[in-house]
Amino acid sequence: MISCNLLRRCVLVKTRLVQEMARKLVIGHCRPYIYSMTFIAPFDNSYAALPDGFFTRINPTPVAAPQVLAFNLNLARTLGITHAETAELALTLGGNALPAGAEPLAQLYAGHQFGSYNPQLGDGRAILLGEVVDTNGQRRDIQLKGSGRTPYSRGGDGRAWLGPVLREYVVSEAMHALGIPTTRALAAVRSGEDVYRETALPGAVLTRVAASHLRVGTFQVFAHRGELENLKTLTDYAIARHYPQADGPMGLLSAVCARQADLVAAWMSVGFIHGVMNTDNCTISGETIDYGPCAFMDVFDANRVFSSIDRQGRYAFSNQPQIVVWNMAQLATALIQLADDKDAAIEQATQIVHAMPALIEAAWLKRFGAKIGITKIREEDTALINDLLALMQKDGADFTNAFRALGSENAIDEFLDRDEFEAWRARWKTRIASEANAEETMKAANPAIIPRNHRIEQMIEAAVAGDMAPFERLMKALATPYDDAADPDLRHPPTDREIVPATFCGT
Repeated sequence: MISCNLLRRCVLVKTRLVQEMARKLVIGHCRPYIYSMTFIAPFDNSYAALPDGFFTRINPTPVAAPQVLAFNLNLARTLGITHAETAELALTLGGNALPAGAEPLAQLYAGHQFGSYNPQLGDGRAILLGEVVDTNGQRRDIQLKGSGRTPYSRGGDGRAWLGPVLREYVVSEAMHALGIPTTRALAAVRSGEDVYRETALPGAVLTRVAASHLRVGTFQVFAHRGELENLKTLTDYAIARHYPQADGPMGLLSAVCARQADLVAAWMSVGFIHGVMNTDNCTISGETIDYGPCAFMDVFDANRVFSSIDRQGRYAFSNQPQIVVWNMAQLATALIQLADDKDAAIEQATQIVHAMPALIEAAWLKRFGAKIGITKIREEDTALINDLLALMQKDGADFTNAFRALGSENAIDEFLDRDEFEAWRARWKTRIASEANAEETMKAANPAIIPRNHRIEQMIEAAVAGDMAPFERLMKALATPYDDAADPDLRHPPTDREIVPATFCGT
């Protein structure tokens, strides 16, 4: 358990007892609520004890006929959750019943969306049930996504349809298996009612687990409003929860920059494109969050864009390092407001943010060096890596399969210009001659399988029709992504007819 006075105060100062909550009507929903007797989570809520201006207390909106489609039993055990295998599990994870100790709320935040500031966003279709301290001593949020309208819904229905829920479930768990910091998926529940986008679609609720849901946009909203007391409270809380060794606001900024530098390098090393790197989708914890129009590349293209709403390529694969620096500059702008000496704070924050490209480059070199079997990076390795990537782009090589095959003689089959690849391979073999464990290094850095876009789309189509077998097949294979025995059919790139040219937010 995190040991700090702030979190202890947050846990001890309960704003409402569970018994009182059961008796009273809930803000935003004028109705009583039922409590689950068989879903037991060791709630230890701290965010709910912050000032009311940080959130709105609100219960999930019940759904018509909740049905559990997927439940992450191993994660539940880690979280210390016990439950009965009954319909009450579906009621709880569908939002129809609350676990004892939950203090549901929708969080407030703002954010830059595609570079334009939106002064108030917030959880428009998500409700934080509360926090637990897991069996590893880590504090975790448990949140329902697609759980109904909140004051931040901005006219939306507060719901999610089945496709994006299953996409986030699969991709977030795949990212976890790849060793990349991410939110986790605890459950997917079909709601038994339709939601309407361009047509009627089956509704669903995702139970998401995160180190926290603090975002750059959470800081922006208070800085923009000039609510410096709330901004200071939030900063102290973030430090206590995530970076207890950080020294004040600039220490927090430095720690977050380091985490985000590692994160974006990790994304790129597996060909991942987030798709919506807005500041409200950028966490303080350094976890990947909000898997909307995300995608993993098949054919390598440094300028690849999947998101249907990213018409200018702001969040293209190769732009992700610059964008994460830009996001950190927005965090710096907010934190500077807390300084008594603004000029000194601006100078310090500028140094921290300007140092970030070097952090990203170092993390990128470490990741991509490992992908070609190098652990002791030299200056000339950057050119060696970039030359391979340029050849992959020119020849339309599959990013995942080309790297995985690199140590075998079959690697040449991934390239059209065989002579050029052989010339590169000769340079590479000379370079790795001094690396004692190059083959093992590459196997640990290059996944054999990723959640390919066409397989996700096929899985969603099947699930809509009531067939969860493709989902279960994907989850089994993606649980061990570095295993050569992974389902061989799921490792194949899409055929021309299977290519997914664009992905969608799905909200």
